[in-house]
Amino acid sequence: MFAIDKAYKSALALAQSHYENFPVVSFLIPKRQRKHVAIIYWFARTADDIADEGEVPGEERIKKLNELQKRVDEIAEGKYQNEIDAALGNTLKINNLSPENLKNLLIAFKQDVTKKRYENFDEVLSYCKYSANPVGRLILELNKIRNDEAIKYSDSICTALQLTNFIQDIEIDYTKGRIYLPQDEMKKFNVDEKMFGLKENNANLKKLLKFNIERIEKMFEEGKLLIPFLKGRLKYEIAWTILGGEKILEKIKISDYNIFGNRPTLSKIDFLNLLRKSIFIR
Repeated sequence: MFAIDKAYKSALALAQSHYENFPVVSFLIPKRQRKHVAIIYWFARTADDIADEGEVPGEERIKKLNELQKRVDEIAEGKYQNEIDAALGNTLKINNLSPENLKNLLIAFKQDVTKKRYENFDEVLSYCKYSANPVGRLILELNKIRNDEAIKYSDSICTALQLTNFIQDIEIDYTKGRIYLPQDEMKKFNVDEKMFGLKENNANLKKLLKFNIERIEKMFEEGKLLIPFLKGRLKYEIAWTILGGEKILEKIKISDYNIFGNRPTLSKIDFLNLLRKSIFIR
């Protein structure tokens, strides 16, 4: 018998030490759900760390991610290697969560190892289908929301958040050898990837970023249609998250699309202001 309480405690500590663009486990998440969100985050963080082990050969990273995928299958069958597995299995079982969403995340992490460029926006959307959308679907399942329309709007939010993060992290991703901006759009706007290495924020790059940001903003707008499906704290948590993504995009625009040495982040004041605004989203 594994001590799952200890595992949940460790997962909560990990989640609370990472903020991403928002606190992973905020006070808006009901207390009874926090450990479940945290253990899901532990899984995603573990896989992400494996994918980003730059000094480790790609073949070895893929092998580790495949092993993690095998563990998901075993966990779903009630076979555990340690207390973390047992906690994740408990979360899946008592909340009736789909293990496929966890395995879909692994598809994206494996893609991070093997694919460094995306020819067009459809390829980027395909990546987001696995890297971001499963997280939103798990949150909906945690809250017993399995409506197809709600899932569609959740996917819009998650994809928009992922695309926002791509813009936010262009400089960081380039140092890892990755570019998520579609290659055909870079050609259309006459943007060469050498600009990223030179940190050259010229007019062509600004136009490309403006084009991408306007597209992302439309996705956030569509995602707001999820709000009526939600109740209680979850409604404000999701509204807060959408507003946070929009605020990041606003900061990029205010900086005149300067994404080099100027990574936009949210301040504590931003968090509070956005929380206040989230109350009025319907």
